[in-house]
Amino acid sequence: MAKMAVTTPDGEQQIVREDTGKAYRGVIWALISIFAIAVIGLIMFFGSALLSATDDTPTQTPAQIEQKRQ
Repeated sequence: MAKMAVTTPDGEQQIVREDTGKAYRGVIWALISIFAIAVIGLIMFFGSALLSATDDTPTQTPAQIEQKRQ
């Protein structure tokens, strides 16, 4: 049975089975990925909200756009 060293958040290294070590690393990477996606989503949301709030052009209704086309 293959063994693998896993570093816990305390900084302590523990020897575990290979499948347990891979599962532990997979969970850590999944949490990091979810956090990164959430941060990127928040940056995009607040960035677009800031751009929208600082836009000086008034919002036109569909009726106004249609009148310009005719």
